[in-house]
Amino acid sequence: MSAKDTHWDGVRLHVVTGKGGTGKTTVAAALALALAAGGGKVLLVEVEGRQGIAQLFDVPPLPYEERKVAVAPDGGEVFALAIDTEEALIEYLEMFYNLRRAGKALTKLGVIDFVTTIAPGLRDVILTGKVSESVRRREKNNKFKYDAIVMDAPPTGRISKFLNVSDEVSNLAKVGPVRNHGDLVMSVIRSPQTVVHFVTLLEEMPVQETLDGIHDLKETGISVGGVIVNMERPAVLTPEDLAAAGRGELDQDEIVRGLKASGLEQNAGEYAAVLAAEAAEHAQRTALEQREKARITHEPRYDLPFLPDGMDLACLYDLAQALRDQGAA
Repeated sequence: MSAKDTHWDGVRLHVVTGKGGTGKTTVAAALALALAAGGGKVLLVEVEGRQGIAQLFDVPPLPYEERKVAVAPDGGEVFALAIDTEEALIEYLEMFYNLRRAGKALTKLGVIDFVTTIAPGLRDVILTGKVSESVRRREKNNKFKYDAIVMDAPPTGRISKFLNVSDEVSNLAKVGPVRNHGDLVMSVIRSPQTVVHFVTLLEEMPVQETLDGIHDLKETGISVGGVIVNMERPAVLTPEDLAAAGRGELDQDEIVRGLKASGLEQNAGEYAAVLAAEAAEHAQRTALEQREKARITHEPRYDLPFLPDGMDLACLYDLAQALRDQGAA
């Protein structure tokens, strides 16, 4: 890993959550690249079964195994794992009860779906358990296999319950392997080596969910990481022009003169009216974003730009660099 100081020295598990539509999977992938830069080895884990990681890195759908998906800047590697709940449960049965054959038979009968439906907490225990195992795993030389793990986690509204598996385990078992496994998982999640990052847009609902999620998570004793503001749009007008546009007071005659000077003389008046309306909308959007940004008092906060041309692999590397520049990795 790079010798550069970061906000998260000593952290090995980065959990990334956010309201749906905020781009949390994209941010998780960018963070994995950022953490791997300079020679690190990072595992990016998906727990929701959407194959979003494969789409971002432009690779075929991921099987239930750890596969290399990217080379990080200045060396380093990113591996990815899409956790399959059924396969993870079979592993769980084999690990604690030596029941792999029984697990496969249960899968054919559809019993696993039934079990995880009537005891949904078990599913979360299995998923978080697989991730915590990756955090603890060591090579033969006793070094950790991965320098960091990044989990693309469930949305903000579910994150506290998802991670606080000790409550779910208490409902499932008071003693025995299930309880012991849950305690081991929580020893990782509640340790200083785990933080939860929140991804948000500068809109009222995502910001409010982020603030509520931070409050709820702190009550569980799980460490909050950073807030990552995604898709922030830059102001394209001066503060004075923004204020005038917001009041509907832009000088349209001046806009007409500018259009004509640019060679757009025909229908310049109509174009000027359209541009003035777009400027007013931009001013309103900018004011909204500034107001919502002021509500985010949690530190550290990282700002990622809006990418008007959409997301591709090159853009993912750009976002990773932006996170590194701001001290996230």
